[in-house]
Amino acid sequence: MLLQLYSHSACLQHDPGPGHAERPARLRAVLHALDHDRYRAIDHIEAPRATREQLLRVHDADYVERILTSAPDTGTLQLDEDTLMSPGSAEAALRAAGATVAAVDAVLSGATRRAFCAVRPPGHHATSERAMGFCLFNNIAVAAAHALAAHGLKRVAIADFDVHHGNGTQAIFEREPRILFVSSHQSPLYPGGGGEDECGVGNIVNGTLSPGAGSREFRELWDGVLLPRLDAFKPQLVLVSAGFDAHRNDPLADIRLGHQDYAWITERLLVLAHRHAAGRLVSSLEGGYNLAALAASAGAHVDALME
Repeated sequence: MLLQLYSHSACLQHDPGPGHAERPARLRAVLHALDHDRYRAIDHIEAPRATREQLLRVHDADYVERILTSAPDTGTLQLDEDTLMSPGSAEAALRAAGATVAAVDAVLSGATRRAFCAVRPPGHHATSERAMGFCLFNNIAVAAAHALAAHGLKRVAIADFDVHHGNGTQAIFEREPRILFVSSHQSPLYPGGGGEDECGVGNIVNGTLSPGAGSREFRELWDGVLLPRLDAFKPQLVLVSAGFDAHRNDPLADIRLGHQDYAWITERLLVLAHRHAAGRLVSSLEGGYNLAALAASAGAHVDALME
């Protein structure tokens, strides 16, 4: 099987409340876009729960316990200015992180070559001890740490093209040379940071885009800076934080990409995966808040993953 899709109905039960940008309709839009004849060959997998052992590789024990036990019986609980929990949030977060772990296991066992995790809540802002930016557990970080600990990999790359900097992923791995984190993101923009001078132990590569930048600037940044660093690293596995909020119609940022740009970057990352990682690539949904733009962009991403 070339491509597996990981998701779970529990991810629709995380509900931050009326008017919140990170709403269940986001995942419904993605799944609806993929409910088409041309995607019939995709193997649909129900995401398992992440285990505490898997979460504790990147999150503090007190934090994991707090997320798993704090969901309210009714209504919402506010964790920070824009991150909330509802009764279904803990289960959704466990399934979202568990999807990425199961996908890593699948690609490294040879069951598939590529996987897309259509899950929420997103993850790349969550630090080892703090929920923020709509994120509870750092799904892609949990996956990367699993690849190191359970599979013994020595070089895992994380490519993050969400319009917001993946500050949580960077903070978790900035002293881990077996992980290379490369990110394109708008600056200035939430959450701040993500400067090009932030290098970790030589394993962090940030590329910033000014408000109003479009396809040309995005592609030049990846072709000129980020992809060459990935290539030189020779990853054994490519992980992708697939945020689609740099789309021109997204309400939370000011970058002007189209869905074709997401097909383009996906194709470039696949070339790298084929060159160094036997084609092994796992992608996990991050941002994207205009439903039509999100659906079209995720569809373009999955189309490229199927090639």
